[in-house]
Amino acid sequence: MDLSRRRFLQGALAPQQSEAIRLPWTISESRFTAGCTRCGVCITVCPQQIIKAAEGGFPALDFSERECTFCGKCTESCEQPLFDPTQAPWQQTARIDDNCLTNSGIVCQNCKDACSPGAIRFQFGLGGIAMPDIEADICNGCGACVAPCPTGSIKIDSTTEEMSVPL
Repeated sequence: MDLSRRRFLQGALAPQQSEAIRLPWTISESRFTAGCTRCGVCITVCPQQIIKAAEGGFPALDFSERECTFCGKCTESCEQPLFDPTQAPWQQTARIDDNCLTNSGIVCQNCKDACSPGAIRFQFGLGGIAMPDIEADICNGCGACVAPCPTGSIKIDSTTEEMSVPL
């Protein structure tokens, strides 16, 4: 491991987001990785183009440009029995870290503007700056709030260990 000062200062030693978010309606991480053939059909059919090949070639969602619309094309195209569309698409919610512009006194509500379910609300705090608050029971984990964030402060986190896998 290169522990040079340059790599440290560039943030290369900082912990990275360590979990891949699987496709909606995935039955379980263990069954998904055991049954997925990594054929890439789900990647090709996604109209949002947010499904990418992650570690080991397994498909995972990347919200850096767009959100999941829950169209179901990825699950419909899969020939393996890896999905249960009768269940909730997944158990994940958005999380805003300390790099949010509001923590620096800068007004920004891009995430709220992008959130169709209305899960992100702003509450006025000390100093008169409205701070974001995510209502986990309203957030559907679609990722619409991720791309518009100018500081990359929003991550989508799986709320169950079974739905995520280390990268």
